[in-house]
Amino acid sequence: MLDYILLEDDHIIVINKPPGIAVQPDKTGDTAIIDQISKAKGFPLHLVHRLDRPASGVMVFAKTSFALRALNKQFQERTVSKVYWAVIKNNPISPKGSLSHYLRKNEKANRSVAYDKPLHHTQKAELDYEVLNHSDNYQLLEILLKTGRHHQIRAQLSAIECPIKGDVKYGFRRGNKDRSIHLHSRKLVFTHPESEERVTVEAKAPEDVVWKALSQFIA
Repeated sequence: MLDYILLEDDHIIVINKPPGIAVQPDKTGDTAIIDQISKAKGFPLHLVHRLDRPASGVMVFAKTSFALRALNKQFQERTVSKVYWAVIKNNPISPKGSLSHYLRKNEKANRSVAYDKPLHHTQKAELDYEVLNHSDNYQLLEILLKTGRHHQIRAQLSAIECPIKGDVKYGFRRGNKDRSIHLHSRKLVFTHPESEERVTVEAKAPEDVVWKALSQFIA
């Protein structure tokens, strides 16, 4: 039994990806979650979108080529709503606002750099954020992605000096012991490829002390 599956029918499987597991095979050779599910189910799944290995949260996979085409179109046309949670240490400039940058991906380093102005080989990146809760040491942000760029949230929060807890690649001082980062895909809203009804799936944050302290009373 794969306890991270949140929703399944003849067309899709939606999961709550645990932190630290690769979505698809990479150079480490570790078993990817798409292969893990495919093996357990006895048929191959189709990758629709990605989520960084150290992050967690909602992902949708397609069971059929028909579902894959329908979901790919939605992601390309930006009709999918993607809401994330991120834990940061520093206070953002405002408790609620928008961020707009231009990102350039460094393939060799597998990271993106955010600039205030458009430069050669940059792509515009936009998001809205709001502080949902705070403790003595951390802030919990809710983030609505308007674009879907490589490491977008990580790079944009780093650019305003609010790196995500555990994300040493983007400026946080110390990594988490399990090599995760406190970035969680909280909610995904999309149109079902067969019924054409809007589907909303939410995923609980990982079971650790910081996530529990900041999110346990949030609906």
